[in-house]
This record gives sequence, C-alpha cells and structure tokens, in this order.
Amino acid sequence: MLGYYLDLALRSLARNKVLTALMVLAIGLGIGASMTMITVLHVLTDDPLPERSARLFTPHLDPLPLNYRQRDDSPDPTDNFTWPDAMALLDAHRGVRQAAMAGGTLLVRPTHTRLRPFTADGRYTTADFFKMFGVPFAHGQGWSAADDASRARVVVLSDTLDHKLFGHGHGIGQMVRLGDHDFRVVGVTAHWQPRPMFYADLVAPHYSDGDQFFLPLSAAMDMGLPVNGNQSSWQRGDGANNLTSATLTWLQFWVQLDSPAQARAYRQFLVDYSAQQKSLGRFQRPPTEARLYSLMGWLAHQNLVPDDVRLQLWLALGFLGVCMLNIVALLLAKFLRRSGEISVRRALGARRSDIFLQLGIESCVVGVTGGVLGLMIAQIGLWNVRHRPDDYAHLAQMDVPMLLGTLVLAIVASVLAGLLPAWRACRVPPALQLKTV
Repeated sequence: MLGYYLDLALRSLARNKVLTALMVLAIGLGIGASMTMITVLHVLTDDPLPERSARLFTPHLDPLPLNYRQRDDSPDPTDNFTWPDAMALLDAHRGVRQAAMAGGTLLVRPTHTRLRPFTADGRYTTADFFKMFGVPFAHGQGWSAADDASRARVVVLSDTLDHKLFGHGHGIGQMVRLGDHDFRVVGVTAHWQPRPMFYADLVAPHYSDGDQFFLPLSAAMDMGLPVNGNQSSWQRGDGANNLTSATLTWLQFWVQLDSPAQARAYRQFLVDYSAQQKSLGRFQRPPTEARLYSLMGWLAHQNLVPDDVRLQLWLALGFLGVCMLNIVALLLAKFLRRSGEISVRRALGARRSDIFLQLGIESCVVGVTGGVLGLMIAQIGLWNVRHRPDDYAHLAQMDVPMLLGTLVLAIVASVLAGLLPAWRACRVPPALQLKTV
C-alpha cells in the first residue's frame, strides 16, 4: 500500500513541476540555512572529552579584596589561580588526580634538521595532566611527580612537532632546545586535540591548534619561561607581576573526582580552605564564594558561543518558519484543487485515514527532496563559515549525525507543514464535489 501511495505522490508532483520545484526550493533554503547555524552551534557546544567530562572539575576561589572593582570588558580574575593557592590545592591531594597549568609560547631551535627556528604553543603543567585528561601516547610517557619535585628538564612533544623535528622516527631520549634551554624528550603524544581547549586560559583561542609541547610547571618557573594568558593583579608596586605573588592570578587548575560524593567533599574542602585563608587575613570575601564547576558547566560559564552566532541561528530558524508557512499555503492550494479526485476515492471506499496517509507521503517526498537540496545549501553555507576569521571557523564541518539530522528535520518540517492541508482536504464532503465531477 505504501508503494502505491508513493507512486501516486510522484505522479501528483510530476503533474505540476513548477509548484513542486517552489516547495522543494523553499524547504531546501530553510533547512540549509538552519542546519548551517545548527552545525556551527554544535561545534561550539560539543563535549570535548565525552568519556571523561563527568569526572573533570575546575575549582575556583575568590582572593579579591572587598574594594576590588572589575571592569566590564576585563576577564574575571577569579577564573584563574594564584601560585600559593594552586600549590596548596596540589599539596592537599583531595582529588583522584589534580593538575595546575598555564600556557606558554617558546622558540623552537631545531638541531637535527635544516629547519629555521620557529615558535610553538605549549603547556606548563604537572604530572597528573596526562592521565587525568586521558592524553594518548604514541611513544614514551609523561613525566612523574618526582620529576615535578626535582624540576626536571623533560618535555613531552605532540606527534606533529615530533615529526617536524625528527622525521619518521621519534625523539624519545633526544634533546630539544626550547627558548634558551635544552629538554630531554620523554614522551610523544598521539593525536589529541580536544575542541574546545577547555583547560586553557579564558583569553586563549579555544578552537585553534592544540598544544605542541608540555613542560613541567616547576621547571618552567625555575627557568623563568614566559607565560601566556590573562594575568590579573590587584596589588600595586614592584611585586605586582611576580608570578609567585598571592595577589596575581594566572594559573588554571583541574581536578578529577569520580563520584558525586567526592565532588561534594571537594566543594566543602574549598569552602574550608577559603575560611582558613580568611582567618589568616588573606581572603576578605565569604568562604561560600568558592565554586566547583564541572567541565560542561565551566564551558557554559565561559559562554564560548558568540552572540552573533545565536542571533544568526534564531534568524535561520525564523526563516525556516517562514518557508514552512509558504509550503502550508502551497500544499493547501494543491490539495484542495484535487478535491474532486479525493471525493471519488472516498466514494469508492477510501477512508479519511487513507487519504491523509496518501497526502502525508506526498509531503514526505517533498521533504526528502528538499532535505537533499538543503544538504547542498548547508555545505555551501559551512564553506562560507570556514572562510571567516573566527578561530572556530575551520571546524565547521558536518558529521554523520548532523547529515542524518538534516534529512530528519526536512521530513519533520514537511510533514508538519502538510498536516493542516491534508486534514483540510480530508474534511471536504464528497457529495458536494461529486455533483461537479
């Protein structure tokens, strides 16, 4: 029966090619515009570590004085940590794993190739970083807590940087010169590039290329390596830019907590730590200002989705709504013009549900065809997005779920648009139409 209705739908659509083309074009444009922006939003809100995100948290303390006034256009200083607070949380070992970190850019001076010196972005961090975030290794491994304590000059390279420096081999055991210092390669990561880079500083590009190297934070501090990112100080004078100052926030901190009970206990630990620091005269604000964000909660707090993307999404969905209203009008006119044909079928014994199903399948055919056209339009739209200067633009690609979602959205939109016309056509009294046939 469905095959018969499909044949009727194709014959009906072929009888009026112009009207059919208008309906397919309308739904294709609406679906294409909507799926372009939905795909961009999907990229910006995707879970960067879906298998681990539920166990990853970033704590936040508030060491700011009561008289501190933040400018509207400046990052929140409490989104980062001071050196004393980050070290205190590390030494407390209240999480399953924990790591403090900061970004840095260093000059790479190749010694084994003819490459000229070039700069690379990397991360200064502590030993638990790799296991906590599940960083895969192609060769070697990360350094140990003992290396952190001894300020060992070791480095973990990304597979991209390792291949650039050492070709098809690997650099395990080799020396790499970063800045003015030599580091021994102890590990090479496999491809690992979470998008967005949730652990980076707020002012860092979250959708750019991943870190190319990883150094022990203690060694970086010992050698005075330059630090990237937001550095907020509320102290005036010569010590304002001292990285070990208790009045300068610049570090990021992440902790692994494997259960809700551990998360509640860690939240209480942060409150207790803040109360202790307040009793010592360091903190001035209420201890309850301490916060613990989950990974996805932290991304929501950062508000990574630009306002113009949200606006464009609503405009695209509004355009899809306008297209659906036009399709409703076109289908209503088309179905009512066939009242005589429908009445003859009703007189021969067809039920209203049969007519409704026949017209619904015709709407689905329009939707599927419009969905295919919408896919092509969406690809053109995403190609245009990829040529924008935004750091997330190069990620605007449709994956398989989004491709299937496009077709599903097209079918749902066309069926919804066809409900009223199909219902209205089914309600036409056959007797009135048979008199004129």
